[in-house]
Amino acid sequence: MKTGTRTATRRAPFAPVLLLVAALLAVITVLAPGARATGGLDAAAAALKQGPVYVDPRAAGQFPKADADALAKKIKNSGKPIFVAVLPRAAEYPPKTLLQDLRTKVGISGVYAVELGNGFNAGADPRVMPHGAVTNLVGSVNRSDYPTVSQRLNSFVDIADQQAMGHAPSSWGGGGNSGIDTGTLVGLGALVVIGGGGAYALARRQRRRRAEEERAALEDLRVVVDEDITAFGEELDRLDFNPGEPGADDAMRADYSHALDAYENAKSAMTRAERPGDVQSVTRALEDGRFSLATLAARREGRPLPERRLPCFFDPRHGPSVVDVAWAPSGGAERTVPVCAADKSRLDDGREPLARTVRTESGDRPYWDAGPAYAPWAGGYFGGGLLPGLLVGTMLGNLMMSSPAYGADFGGPSGAEGGDVTGSDFNPDDFGGGFGDGGGFDGGGGGGFDGGF
Repeated sequence: MKTGTRTATRRAPFAPVLLLVAALLAVITVLAPGARATGGLDAAAAALKQGPVYVDPRAAGQFPKADADALAKKIKNSGKPIFVAVLPRAAEYPPKTLLQDLRTKVGISGVYAVELGNGFNAGADPRVMPHGAVTNLVGSVNRSDYPTVSQRLNSFVDIADQQAMGHAPSSWGGGGNSGIDTGTLVGLGALVVIGGGGAYALARRQRRRRAEEERAALEDLRVVVDEDITAFGEELDRLDFNPGEPGADDAMRADYSHALDAYENAKSAMTRAERPGDVQSVTRALEDGRFSLATLAARREGRPLPERRLPCFFDPRHGPSVVDVAWAPSGGAERTVPVCAADKSRLDDGREPLARTVRTESGDRPYWDAGPAYAPWAGGYFGGGLLPGLLVGTMLGNLMMSSPAYGADFGGPSGAEGGDVTGSDFNPDDFGGGFGDGGGFDGGGGGGFDGGF
């Protein structure tokens, strides 16, 4: 008994030491920038929650640890939510759904780049980088025929770093050394205590500043949107339709009811709007209502029903367009835009179209030259995916394509930024097909991984 007691007594002092060693090993594992695990999608997701780069052990020959650590350091130093995975061709990495499955399991908004076997692809939450920007970047990287995985991934990250919005996830910890020395571990606790308060205060200031900017932008939009809602209400009044009038049928009454619902939906959505992106649902409802009015007018006059088209580019209040025409803004390149019959006639006569103008500090300007606040307003009318193409060469178009922040209001969870935890709340289309030339794995042109979904 005495011997057993002495043995237990001798071992007891080592228990805290063993616990400390285990804790330090856990810290080292978490902070190691080029994380490596045993393989599989769950392991990849777990590693990417803790660091920006994951290399499946079976793909280590393609992307050595030194290269992975250097890339992880570069991403951490950039402070951007860019995730990179290097994976082998294996059954646990199904190509067709790999990007969206990885994004789901990691659950953090960001840019996701994956090297699968000898193919490369990427996707992103639109608040971090617009779909068009990702498509162009992936295509450019694939067409460059880089001889090594390292060159391809570094090329992608270098450009994505310049365009991505948001912040690195807090779960990554600090920035970018490839090793963790004793001094770092000793000072870790002190840094947490000292820096935690400052980081929290900085984050609060950033959130407050962003909220103030969004409130100001929403107030600018409110004037324009209220004018649109009022104009649509006046159209309903001028229509002078009575559901019980002679000749009215169920189809006419359905069109009229749909237009009334759209009017009420637009008013309610504007009342609930808390940020600029919320305005998109208002103008989408107005566009839908105007098409119902155009359909009702055609039924009452015995004309063929109108084709469902985008509203007039120059002023959505003109109603659905009737034709596409070539047009160029002042000093800009020519592009094809949808126009109403009246604006088509004006252009044919060599006159300027009746453009929707909004108030700016420099006077009234067409909405496409009035600044970024009008991106969500226009997006509801024309669709976020089509808008940059329609606006290329204009102030709003240039801002949307040069800074993903302006395109971010077209999708993504309300209020979520790059680096925020959103779980599975994202659009899978942003992590799938549609990449075009060389965008798929193995250089295929069919879209996403192995040809898309």
